[in-house]
Amino acid sequence: MNQDVKRLEQVTRCLSNRIKIPIEKNKNLLARKLREIRLRVNRPVCLDCGDLRYYLTTGGCLMPFYSDSLLCVSKDEIEETVQSICGYSVYSHQHELLNGFVTLRGGHRAGVCGTAVYHGDSLENIRDICSVCLRVSREVTGCADSLLQRCHGGMLLCGEPCSGKTTLLRDLARQLSYQYRVALIDERGELAAVLNGNPQNDVGLCDVYTGYQKAAAMRRALRSMAPEIIVCDEIGSPDDAAAVTECQRSGVNVIATAHAGNAEEIIHRRDLRGILRTGAIETLVFLSGRNHVGQIRTVRRAGELLAS
Repeated sequence: MNQDVKRLEQVTRCLSNRIKIPIEKNKNLLARKLREIRLRVNRPVCLDCGDLRYYLTTGGCLMPFYSDSLLCVSKDEIEETVQSICGYSVYSHQHELLNGFVTLRGGHRAGVCGTAVYHGDSLENIRDICSVCLRVSREVTGCADSLLQRCHGGMLLCGEPCSGKTTLLRDLARQLSYQYRVALIDERGELAAVLNGNPQNDVGLCDVYTGYQKAAAMRRALRSMAPEIIVCDEIGSPDDAAAVTECQRSGVNVIATAHAGNAEEIIHRRDLRGILRTGAIETLVFLSGRNHVGQIRTVRRAGELLAS
């Protein structure tokens, strides 16, 4: 089976038949380009293909513009989808739901939003889920080829959501693992997509930490796996910054991603700016954005950025 079709079917299996069947009917068009499926209560099904957006019609066709003949999602279908995403055990996925997303088999992600329930300052539950965003994860073998020659010291891949950061990071980790000891910190299961101890995505010879909080996994790797490189997705918290600094002091390079569309956004984020000042990150790679997925816009040296 074509890998793009397989990944599409991994995502759609959590949908009701009324939504899933028309999407799979159009799989030849959607499989390679589909990035997101967005479901909103009493609103049309929206399929994001990057440069194009499609809506499902009641007749099961794709419509490239909004109209009155579109297939709207019922509240029951949202609830059914959430149950399916959680393997019909919402309670066992409560922590993930409180963080706003659940990772699916294959490394895909289901984001949710609804009504927050607080006890004091603590978020205890999310009820009345009204929107679900299914993001399609893809493997693009060789997409990080151009980054290999730039991997001298720590590196930060920067870009807006859906710009290809995770896909590039996964392939870069895979390629580096054949030359170095690489610890891959897969906090949300999007990089290696480990199932029953077996990575479903090709991450080469990486030692994979799944489900650990990033900072804790970095410290464990330093103590027990003697990595030469640690790879992780989306750093930014104060604890992440402290762990990256520990890696730098131990002579271990860190390659990570960050949500930042340009250098100004990096400089204005205190924790990321602090990481750059330690010297742990030498190179910053800025991606072109969601309309040019995986394309490098510019590469900056951390020292030059801090001095500017």
